[in-house]
Amino acid sequence: MEQRIIDFLTSEAFLHAIKSIGLAIIVYVLGSMFIKRLARFIKRAFESSKMDPSLRPFLTSLINVSLKVLLLLAVAGTLGMQVTSFVAILSAAAFAVGIALQGSLSNFAGGVIIMVFKPFRVGDMINAQGFEGRVTEIQVFNTLLKTLDHQMIIIPNGVLSNNPIQNYSMQGDRGIDLIFGIGYSDDIDKAKKIIQQVVADCPLVKKKEVDVYVCELGDSSVNLLVRPFVKSDDWFDAKFHIQEHVKKQFDTQGVGIPYPTMDVHVIK
Repeated sequence: MEQRIIDFLTSEAFLHAIKSIGLAIIVYVLGSMFIKRLARFIKRAFESSKMDPSLRPFLTSLINVSLKVLLLLAVAGTLGMQVTSFVAILSAAAFAVGIALQGSLSNFAGGVIIMVFKPFRVGDMINAQGFEGRVTEIQVFNTLLKTLDHQMIIIPNGVLSNNPIQNYSMQGDRGIDLIFGIGYSDDIDKAKKIIQQVVADCPLVKKKEVDVYVCELGDSSVNLLVRPFVKSDDWFDAKFHIQEHVKKQFDTQGVGIPYPTMDVHVIK
C-alpha cells in the first residue's frame, strides 16, 4: 500500500498536476494584482479625462468584471481544461441567470443605452414617469432623481430607455409660460406694459424685450400670455419673481385680477 502511494506521488501524472496547479495559482495571483493596478490606472485616467462623470463608474466596473472573466479562463486553460467547454458552461449559466433576471437585464441594457446615447446626464433636470427632479446618479440598473423637496426617486433604466423623457437642461434655456388675467374693463395696453417692465427688471431673464399676447377671452377675464426665457437652473426662481412683482404692480397701478363670478337670475 505504501509503495503504491509512493509510486503515485512520484508519477509523472501527479507531478504534472502539481505543476499545473502551482502555475494556475501563480497566474491567478499575478493576474489579480495586474487587474487591480490596471483598474486603478483606468479609474485615474477616466477622472482626469473629460468623460461624462456618470459614465466613469459604469465603464470601470464593466472593464473590471471583463478582465476577471478573462483571468478565470486563463486559469482554467493553465489547469488543462478545455476553454471552449468552460465558456460553454459559463454561457449556459449566464442563460439560466438571464431567464431568472429578465427585468434586471432589461434595466442593464437600458443603462447601456442611456450611457451611449445620453438622453440626459448627471446634473440635468428631467421629467420622467411622472417624477420631476435633478439627476444625481446613473447606476447600472437604476437612475436616481432628487426632487425639489429633496426626495430621492429611483427609476429603473429599462423604463427610462423605453419611455418619453422631458430634459429641461439639454437646451440650456427654458421658457416660462405665464398667464395673467385682467378685467374686461381694464386697459390691455397698460397691463402689457406693466408685464413687460416686470420681465425687463427681472435679473434672471435673458432677453429683456418680450411680447405679451392676448391668449384668451375667458368667462370673467382677459388672459395675457408672456413667455420669457431663462437658464434652466433659474426657472422656478424667475417664475416666482415675475408672478409676485406683476401682482404688486397691478395692485399699485389699478389693474384688477378678477375672480370668477356668476350671475344668478331668480324668476318668480
